[in-house]
Amino acid sequence: MTGGMSRRAQGVLMMALAMFIIPAVDGLAKHLSSTYSPLMIGWVSFAASACLVTPVAVRLHGLSLLPQTQRRLHLLRLVFLLAAATLYYMAIARIPLATAVSAYFIGPVVAALLAVVVLKERMTPAKLASLALGVGGAAIILQPGGGAIEPGLLLAFGSGVAYACFQVVTRKIAEGSSPFQTLAFQYLVGLFLLAPQAALNWTTPRVSDLWLFAAMGTFGVLAHVLSVLAFRRAEASTLAPLSYLELLGSAAIGYLAFGDVPGGPVLIGAALIVSAGALLLPRRAVVNPAPGTPAA
Repeated sequence: MTGGMSRRAQGVLMMALAMFIIPAVDGLAKHLSSTYSPLMIGWVSFAASACLVTPVAVRLHGLSLLPQTQRRLHLLRLVFLLAAATLYYMAIARIPLATAVSAYFIGPVVAALLAVVVLKERMTPAKLASLALGVGGAAIILQPGGGAIEPGLLLAFGSGVAYACFQVVTRKIAEGSSPFQTLAFQYLVGLFLLAPQAALNWTTPRVSDLWLFAAMGTFGVLAHVLSVLAFRRAEASTLAPLSYLELLGSAAIGYLAFGDVPGGPVLIGAALIVSAGALLLPRRAVVNPAPGTPAA
């Protein structure tokens, strides 16, 4: 299906699909947070994901199901992911999805800047313009007013910064191990690291809610597989602004599932964000495909 596309075009497409899947995970987490602690939800979703990923990793890699190299970087990547996920689940339990995602989107800006500084990627005028549009759109949606700052916004802001660091480390290790080795490490080690906070906030899940936790795990694995494959094909500074697409899905989920109606600022900000993503679309990807593009 992607045989005629360049590696960069494939990366952009995969990242876009991942960003449209993530709001489904967010919506399920917000729904479950009315009954369960966000700190517990994170652990159970990791457990569901581990049940899906581990058999595939074992089948593909046998006893070498975990990455064989760069394990310190894999651990650092996981720490950033756990911080981002925990802070975000705590945020969406307090504020609407679209609002949380808006604050969280400081992340792509930080990721693009870190990619230039840490990974020595080139910052082009198109990337700068895309980042400016994306930040402007998120700022319009946020519309910070007077009074005390909502704690949920601060949690979402911290989640965005942590996820930016996660994205940059993902790019740095993307070529060193297979996607399922990366994910097996992520979920199996993540289960161990998240266990204390889950134990302290445990509520036995109702049988009727088990399928919701399973769906969270399934969608989460799919989004992460697409993200890892995307980072193997395109630069972090190119992919980072595509995270803004998540805002569109979150606004839709918020409206359909929780009755959060996007106002004028959300619509204007979303238009800017879509424009930011359009600036990153590869030109003539099919006419001049990159040589040696491997199969996904």
